[in-house]
Amino acid sequence: MSELDSDATGFRGRPAPPRTIEDARIEAVIVRPLETKPPNTTHWSSRSMARASGLLVSTVQRIWRTFGLQPHRLETYKLSNRPDFVAKVRDVVGLYVVPPERVIVLCVDEKPQMLAPDRSQPSFRMRPGQVEHHSHAYKRHGTTSLFAALDIATGRVIGKCYGHHGPQNSASFR
Repeated sequence: MSELDSDATGFRGRPAPPRTIEDARIEAVIVRPLETKPPNTTHWSSRSMARASGLLVSTVQRIWRTFGLQPHRLETYKLSNRPDFVAKVRDVVGLYVVPPERVIVLCVDEKPQMLAPDRSQPSFRMRPGQVEHHSHAYKRHGTTSLFAALDIATGRVIGKCYGHHGPQNSASFR
């Protein structure tokens, strides 16, 4: 049996050594990424926090893991304020729940992560157990619109790029 194998009482081997990091230092490693951003960067990494706090990277990682902090993770959200939003959701979901016969359904998606976006709303800060949230809405700084379709009968991909974005592109794509 190795030292990591457990016995009937839980653990085999010697107990963990006593903690040597004071509560105030642990609290600082927890609070700092919740309330501040490091200079010249977007979020705290375990390495930047280790440098700032004088702790080992593995210690910072262990503290963050214990308290459910993940400063490197980010989720986006989009809340529509359109009055017809609920009706549109019902229409789209209806296509999947009760698909019509002999109908082509096209799905269009943008790839904003390929842009340099300015967010239209402030961010929600990270909290223990939750990652930081940003609005999905953004201001464009130039894009190329790519339209593509897969003909499932032949396996052929049809694609076209446009230098501007607008509804006329969707209508002219064939």
